[in-house]
Amino acid sequence: MKTGLISGLAGLLLPALALAGEYNLTVDRVMIDTGDFVKEGIGYNGASPGPVLRFKEGETVTINVTNNLDTATSIHWHGLILPYQQDGVPGISFEGIPAGETFTYEFPIVQSGTYWFHSHSGFQEPNGAYGAIVIEPEGREPFRYDREYVVQLTDKHPHDAGRVMRNLKRMPDYYNRKQQTVGNFFTDISRHGFMTALQDRMAWGDMRMMKADVEDVQGFTGLINGKGPAQNWTGLFEPGERIRLRFINSSAMAYFDVRIPGLEMTVVQADGNNVQPVTVDEFRIGVAETYDVIVRPKTAEAFTIFAESMGRSGYARATLAPEDGMEGPVPELRDAPLLTMSDMGGMHGMDHGDMAADASDSMAGMDHSGMDHGAMIMAEGGVSDPFYAKGSGLVPVAANGGKFLSYADLRAQKPLYEEREATREIELRLTGNMERYSWSINGVKYEDAEPLKLQYGERVRFKFVNETMMTHPMHLHGMWSILDVGAGEWNPVKHVISVQPGTTVSMETEVDAPGQWAFHCHLSYHAASGMFRKVVVEGGPDEGNTAAAKVKNEGGEA
Repeated sequence: MKTGLISGLAGLLLPALALAGEYNLTVDRVMIDTGDFVKEGIGYNGASPGPVLRFKEGETVTINVTNNLDTATSIHWHGLILPYQQDGVPGISFEGIPAGETFTYEFPIVQSGTYWFHSHSGFQEPNGAYGAIVIEPEGREPFRYDREYVVQLTDKHPHDAGRVMRNLKRMPDYYNRKQQTVGNFFTDISRHGFMTALQDRMAWGDMRMMKADVEDVQGFTGLINGKGPAQNWTGLFEPGERIRLRFINSSAMAYFDVRIPGLEMTVVQADGNNVQPVTVDEFRIGVAETYDVIVRPKTAEAFTIFAESMGRSGYARATLAPEDGMEGPVPELRDAPLLTMSDMGGMHGMDHGDMAADASDSMAGMDHSGMDHGAMIMAEGGVSDPFYAKGSGLVPVAANGGKFLSYADLRAQKPLYEEREATREIELRLTGNMERYSWSINGVKYEDAEPLKLQYGERVRFKFVNETMMTHPMHLHGMWSILDVGAGEWNPVKHVISVQPGTTVSMETEVDAPGQWAFHCHLSYHAASGMFRKVVVEGGPDEGNTAAAKVKNEGGEA
């Protein structure tokens, strides 16, 4: 077993130097250069992001992780189906990896696709402890491509993640750089008239909220594969080739709207699972999600991969080109979206401390007849998406006026499970207190909550009701999340479900993994402040009568 401090190129090559099916990782202090600033952080094998781990479906992998930090660490294999003891969540699946020690993970690879790994200890992940996983299927892919690239996004902030959390606790809008101004008020008057603009401002003021509060943390530099916009990560191609791009959003907080001007993208996988191909001009990737797309540049020119944050406060940029050194035009950031009263539709679950009663009264009026919605400023353009509140200011629109991917477009390429009715439904209200920057589920923070108990072999329907003004990417460890898009057995299978403000979204889970699992919002500072649950799966497989026995996968058992 190779352990000890590994850095630079040797560290990046180390996984490939181990025995077949055996990989070695070190957890190290590293320097992260974004092109805008240089910051000490945490990485793997001497770099952030860490190496791309390449597995094969059907093999059993052994991963030796040596902790070179002066504090405990862990690695969670995001989206992988494995025994709970190997899931890498301290306090739930194991005790963590103490400073100076080596922990060996060992588990079978029962799936294929694009995934990622990251620390689940403190704020090590937003400080740089993340990497990509690519799993080759046992059989043939149902789509063709000539070459592939991982495109791993993150939102690197110049402040240490612990400092970010302290600042948010002290002042929730500390990092909001898009607040409304007097100039915006006069613009609203010119567009909507004085009384509508005034009533809109008064309504938001009464609730002590800001329509520009789309992102909790701004001021970051967007990175692609560890490179900032000025450093311009580049992937080479020959004209006419089909290129598979494996997009991974490893951000702490930022959603990205992704486009490649001049190229259509055909989405072929979502969260590692094959979907029926859908061609789009742009897509929104939530925190911790993955999307695989195929592009086919036919001319010998440079194309810009442009990933613009949902709040339009920053971007990541890379290039596809036939030669190194070529660059395509970099688009300007679009105007920042603004929340509307539609996005506040569930705000009765949002506690605002001392003014909770006032906010509750205001929202009660708005939910019924006391608020004149016709006098409020709503989203313009008439664009809708069933996974956003009607009239939401967050509904995405493609920059070129073309097709923007919706969850509603996703269909499984092949059903992963046999279709059956859920045995029960569990409602999970996504709640919070903005003044204290405290987030919760059903009004209860993690440290005060009882574990959520499931029975092995049942099929549970989870109903997310977002009663906050923020978007929450909800991640259940160890089991698949079957997103209800109204397609029955063709519903897409994911590991992250993004729930927009003021909406209700449902997913179903075949409870086929005994043990203890984490279930949480994947926004780092939301999970850390309470939007987190422990799930306990009671019981285990009975011979000839298990939910797991019904699992079907394109390349084998999952």
